[in-house]
Amino acid sequence: MHFESKNLLSTITTLIIILKDLFVNFISFALNSVFHNIIQMIMKKYLAEMIGTMVLVLMGCGAAVFAGAEQPFLSVGTLGVAFAFGLSVVAMAYAIGSISGCHINPAITLGVLLSGRMSGKDAGMYMVFQVIGAILGSSILWFLAKDSGSTTTLTGANGFADGMMAQAFVAETVFTFIFVLVVLGVTAKNGLNKFAGLAIGLALVLVHIVCIPITGTSVNPARSIGPAIFEGGAALSQLWLFIVAPLLGAAISAIVWKGITVENDRTNV
Repeated sequence: MHFESKNLLSTITTLIIILKDLFVNFISFALNSVFHNIIQMIMKKYLAEMIGTMVLVLMGCGAAVFAGAEQPFLSVGTLGVAFAFGLSVVAMAYAIGSISGCHINPAITLGVLLSGRMSGKDAGMYMVFQVIGAILGSSILWFLAKDSGSTTTLTGANGFADGMMAQAFVAETVFTFIFVLVVLGVTAKNGLNKFAGLAIGLALVLVHIVCIPITGTSVNPARSIGPAIFEGGAALSQLWLFIVAPLLGAAISAIVWKGITVENDRTNV
């Protein structure tokens, strides 16, 4: 009888150990799966921003580069370059907008952050991956254009003429302010969200048409950083302006938007 009790106790103890191990393994598996899915979901947003910015730089700056190359056809000109940037944004807005919101621009990310629509951690990671994407796009463009015979630039780098720094700074600040304000407006809770990609793309076209003769149009620090790295020289020495001015314009835009928006009002007319 004593022997049988010991066997029963041993069996129960073994079962408890097995059940405990199964429970621990199940919890560990579940947590790892959830954590893995969360990491994947987060990384998808960042990778989408990287790809979108790469496409923007490759297509937009590519139009600027090959517009100055010897070609058997007419150069695309200012209007063509403007539409290349705008259409790139439209295409990417509908391609990756549902994944990351399609910022593809640190100035837009800053505006969204300051308007209270995203966390600081996400904003920082967005900006890092946007710059990486711009560098990737610029590297591809440089490879394609290095033997193109372009008489202007091999990367579409931004710049301003001697004695035009003040005008360039004001232009980049003001036009980024306008552009980011459009973005904040059409992506608001009560905005025309279905047409957001189109409105943002057309706003970028408009900004480029006016600003290209002044700076080549940045309104996007990542778009300027990538090409400047491969262009070197004056593009690198002037790069600070195309980082500071757009970010300043975006910050002002966020402040103004928070002052005029009615998206959080309970009673909207």
